Amino acid sequence: MSIVARLRAAARATRPVDPEFAAVLKRRWEELPETARTPGQLLGRHAVGCEGTHGVFPKCNLKCTPCYHSRDANQVRVDGPHTLENVTAQMALLRERRGPVAHAQLIGGEVSLLEPDDHAAALRIMREHGREPMSFTHGDFDHSYLEQLALGPDGRRRIERLSFAAHFDKFMYGRRGIVRPESEAALHPYRRRFVEMFARLKREHGVRYFLAHNMTVTPGNLDEVADVIREGVRMGGYSMFSFQPAAFLGDERRWKENYRQATPDAVWAEIERGAGTRLDHRVLENGDVRCNRTAYGFYVGERWYPALDGDDARDLTMREVFFRHFGQVNLTGAPLPVVAARVLRVFARHPTATVHASRWLVRRLRRVGLRQLARHRFRIRPVSFVMHQFMDAQQVAPAWEMMRRGEQAQEPVLRETQERLAACHYTMAHPEDGTLVPACVQHAVLDEGENAQLRTLLPLVDVRTSR
Repeated sequence: MSIVARLRAAARATRPVDPEFAAVLKRRWEELPETARTPGQLLGRHAVGCEGTHGVFPKCNLKCTPCYHSRDANQVRVDGPHTLENVTAQMALLRERRGPVAHAQLIGGEVSLLEPDDHAAALRIMREHGREPMSFTHGDFDHSYLEQLALGPDGRRRIERLSFAAHFDKFMYGRRGIVRPESEAALHPYRRRFVEMFARLKREHGVRYFLAHNMTVTPGNLDEVADVIREGVRMGGYSMFSFQPAAFLGDERRWKENYRQATPDAVWAEIERGAGTRLDHRVLENGDVRCNRTAYGFYVGERWYPALDGDDARDLTMREVFFRHFGQVNLTGAPLPVVAARVLRVFARHPTATVHASRWLVRRLRRVGLRQLARHRFRIRPVSFVMHQFMDAQQVAPAWEMMRRGEQAQEPVLRETQERLAACHYTMAHPEDGTLVPACVQHAVLDEGENAQLRTLLPLVDVRTSR
């Protein structure tokens, strides 16, 4: 390749705005209901949302209460070729309908039940379709599995960066060494062990990582959320703490409590108690705040600071500057030098953005304090707090059926459900009919039939039929 051709390729790769991505964002914004078109909304202004796989490996080897899995999920065997075929088809539809880049979860049952080579191949397929993949796990596997995933048969690194979301809570039964945890605190050694595996992988093989800690919240562990956060932060490896108030989804045999007593406000208050500060979830939003609450920020030592302060008018101005100049800039999945080049090109084109960003940085430094930064060797750890509120099947099913018929519900609860579904941040693809569905619809309406079919297609034992 000539020097001129290389320069042209570099210019294309580092251009701040991809026209296709900009068009997808515009369409996403237009699809949002008015209730979600808020000043801090990220969907349609900087992101299309998150995505997830379904039906690619439904089986899990733990038993949890509650769980969104249908009755038949654990009767389906894990099959590598089936996984790869369906991941490919689902990613292709997402790439076609939702554009060149998005975050996507490799999720279904327990991802570590996949053979390491199949797992690695699925991640490669997702990246080939412009997705930044995150594997969803209960974390009950050994370092040897992680090493086989990250390294090829020749022992060389085949994955530069791994993202995992690990789910830990005391209502997960069957974990090795602690079959029935009596408390969340009893799981702290297992949470720490999970982090240490990735730290070792990075130390020995140079594989970078991003770890999210997930936890289902019920009235039975609500008062333990704060301690989980405080101890999890001290472990040093988790960059996100995500909490899901339990919903009446999936196998009703596993519904053991009055889950709705753990209200979103109550759960968020416990998250704030664990963070040791107020968390403003309206500064930046992902979809409908009745479904998602998010607070972005960073730790210096054991104190958390917000990236944007909703009580500071200057930070709200900075938010508008970001959306105006960086909203359509793809900052996901690209190598760091490419991202840096895109940012610098925006600053070169819009000098006022540089001024606002510089002032924002000064405000953050003043808030933390140079003495505090020096005490902690200028180590800044980005950590976000998230809450996802799934909806109950008894509301989702009728609301979705009405949406399919083009009907707008008049009953308040169903109307709210339709608004939340229309603004859903978490989408799953169905290549068989070309549709995209919200995750609540997948689990409330579609999983049961899908897993019943998979039980026949991929049985745990041979299924004999008479002729």
